[in-house]
Amino acid sequence: MDQSDALAVSVIQELEQASGKRAYWEKTWEDIARRVLPNYSAHFTGQNRIELTDGQQLLHEMVDSTAALALGRFAAAMESMLTPRNSKWHSLMPSDRSLLQAREVRLWFEDVTRILFQYRYAASANFQSQKHEDYLMLGAFGTGNLFIDALQSRTEKGLRYRAVHLGQCYFQENHQGIIDSNYRKFPLTARQAVEQFGVEVPEVIAKQASDPKRAQTIHWFVHKVAPRRDYDPGRVDLLGMEYESVYVSTTGKKTVRHGGYSTFPYAISRYVTTPGELYGRSPAMMALPTIRSLNEMKKTMLKQGHRTVDPVLLAHDDGVVDNFSMRPGAINAGGVNAEGRPLVHALPVGNLAVGDKLMEAEKLVINDFFLVTLFQILVDTPQMTATEVVERAREKGALLSPTMGRQQSESLGPMIDRELDVLRDLKLLPPMPQRLIDAKGDYTVQYDSPLSRMARAEEVAGFMRTLDTALRVIEVTQDPSPLDYFNMDEIMPNTMDINAMPVSWRNDLATVQQIRADRAKQAQQKQMLEAAPAGAAMMKTVMPKPAQPVA
Repeated sequence: MDQSDALAVSVIQELEQASGKRAYWEKTWEDIARRVLPNYSAHFTGQNRIELTDGQQLLHEMVDSTAALALGRFAAAMESMLTPRNSKWHSLMPSDRSLLQAREVRLWFEDVTRILFQYRYAASANFQSQKHEDYLMLGAFGTGNLFIDALQSRTEKGLRYRAVHLGQCYFQENHQGIIDSNYRKFPLTARQAVEQFGVEVPEVIAKQASDPKRAQTIHWFVHKVAPRRDYDPGRVDLLGMEYESVYVSTTGKKTVRHGGYSTFPYAISRYVTTPGELYGRSPAMMALPTIRSLNEMKKTMLKQGHRTVDPVLLAHDDGVVDNFSMRPGAINAGGVNAEGRPLVHALPVGNLAVGDKLMEAEKLVINDFFLVTLFQILVDTPQMTATEVVERAREKGALLSPTMGRQQSESLGPMIDRELDVLRDLKLLPPMPQRLIDAKGDYTVQYDSPLSRMARAEEVAGFMRTLDTALRVIEVTQDPSPLDYFNMDEIMPNTMDINAMPVSWRNDLATVQQIRADRAKQAQQKQMLEAAPAGAAMMKTVMPKPAQPVA
């Protein structure tokens, strides 16, 4: 067995070990998919995916759509809070903030941030749709997985994103609890395999690809990305890449591509984790008992509603209903006795109002799990003062920070590192200033998303509470000195940032100073005009009277 085949066998064995740790999760994921995200169902167990027929209906177990709607709103909320497409939700800064004193360093980071957003949101990158899929997987299954790589195009350079189905992926984490290895098992037709890997595919696949009748035969491949054991940062070949990349064909157990990455190409995030568990737990997972109950309630309500609209009839004598007609306007002889009492009755049904109330309670619980209720607060109570709005934003930020803040550290941070690495390799970034090179190019990500601003809303809320207290003191004491403690030149610009006020709506410091100078000048002129009559009168009293001519 040559070295390449030995590598393939090793990768397949590692995949089998990783798949054993995931087996416990697959049934739960499948249960969730069937009830919350049906287009992902039948993708978590073995060969089920290739047994599906394209366009096959997968809604058999989703009787009630509340959870599916809540999941969509959850994904939309995550996107609007963390990665809103209509704003720059982060910037890059040097780790050593003293470097910001150098103009060339500030300009370089501004330029890099602009380039990063330009390529991330290019149409060819497909970031928006794939990140939305990533959020859907996070809400449904507790683990999201976004693959970031260079755009494969002959005419264009850039980034390319792909949300990788959790059913294809098997993870491993390092001693610090960070996922640093991913084994992706995926199917390709013989034709697709040859198109992707060329002559490196096993001979049997190559023969099938050249035969039109067998070109669509499915074969399975494994892509392993893991830290390189023999990594040497001083090398410029594959050994100088921190992560090893291996593509293996399970047919023939042959390595079809061997490469590497300088940074981990997957941004893998988890919603919440239980100690000792590798995969995340999701809102859908926590709400699964309620989702099942709601589905059963809906089935019962549909049956009872059907019986109410089209009731079951009860009759004393079979002869009465032999020719009984339910047609509007029909006359049914024998339906009443001689005294006029009906001989046919409708079967009593349950109280639909009670059932509806029980279902509403279950729907509310599901919406709470998916944070829908939290995001509905400002919509349901539009009549609020500015202080109340700030307090609500502060409360929302406090509730969301533990959940969404994890996405910044586990998903967005590694994603930005990977994006910068790809853009640097494609030579799409400007040359780094020498002062930044001397600092080894260390940088930090400063998030400016709505979530980050909500987290800072505590500062604005504290200011509003303190200002309100100061105004009450002034009202009682008639002494304005408490306002002397407020540095408005610092407070107002920061409040504008936290409240996402557009820069174009603000005056810069020079304009503010000019406005103040003009206001002071006008006040001085007004004071002089008001004082003029009194001054003239005073002048009349102090000026000596003209001497009277001597007669």
